[in-house]
Amino acid sequence: MKKLVAYITAGYPDKNFTVDLALALGENGVDTLELGIPFSDPVADGPVIEAANQRALEAGFRFADILDISASIAPKIDTLWMGYFNPFYQYGMEALLDQAKTLGVNGLIIPDVPYEEAKNYHNLFESRGLANITFVAPTDGEARIATITAEARKFIYLVAYAGITGSGKAEDLAPTLAMIKRHTQTPVYVGFGVNEKTAKEKVQGADGVIVGSAIVNLLLDDTLSNTQKIAQCCALTRTIKSLINE
Repeated sequence: MKKLVAYITAGYPDKNFTVDLALALGENGVDTLELGIPFSDPVADGPVIEAANQRALEAGFRFADILDISASIAPKIDTLWMGYFNPFYQYGMEALLDQAKTLGVNGLIIPDVPYEEAKNYHNLFESRGLANITFVAPTDGEARIATITAEARKFIYLVAYAGITGSGKAEDLAPTLAMIKRHTQTPVYVGFGVNEKTAKEKVQGADGVIVGSAIVNLLLDDTLSNTQKIAQCCALTRTIKSLINE
C-alpha cells in the first residue's frame, strides 16, 4: 500500500478547524499529517501555501498554537511538524524536540536547512527517536544521494522538480529514484506538484506522495463553509489515495 502524506497550514482559519480537518483527513486516506507552521517567508512554498501562511499569521497564529493543535491530533494520526528553521531556532532545538516527543509528534520537516547543517542536529533527533526528514532533489548526483540518505529516517522527501511548491512542473524522476533505491531501503515519497491529476504518474517507482497546495487551495476558497472545506479536502485525499494504489 503506497502512502499519502497531507500538508495543511496550522491555524488557518483557526485552531479548532485545524484539529477537525486533521482528524478527518486521518479517516480519509491520509497516513501522515504534515502540520505546517505559518512563517512570514516560506521560501520553498508557492503562492497558495504562502497565502495560507499569511492569513494564519494575520489571524493571530502564535507558535504555542502548534503545541495545542498537536496535543489533540498527534495521538490519533502520525504527525510531523513542517516549518522553517528560524522559528525552531528561536524556540531552541532541544526544547522543541522535547516538546515534540512529549506530544507524540514523530519528526520535523525543515526545507531551508541543507544536509550539511542538519548534521549538527542529528544526535538531538536520534536520542529522542525523532525523524529529521531528508530531502533529495533531481539535481543531486549519486555520490551526494548516497551520503544524504545514509541516515534517513521514516521517509525520504523527493522534490519532484527544482522550484517552489504548487508550480506544476514535471521532471523524469526515474533516474533519481533508481539512485536512491540503490543506497537505502528507506521509503521515498514524492512531493511538489502532486494533485489528483498528477499523483498516479508521480508515484511511479516511489512509495508514496506528499500533497500540499491542492489541499490548501481548497482551504483558501472563501465561497466554501468550513464544513464544505473539510468535506472537499477529504474527497480529494480519498481520490489520491485510490489513484496511487491502482
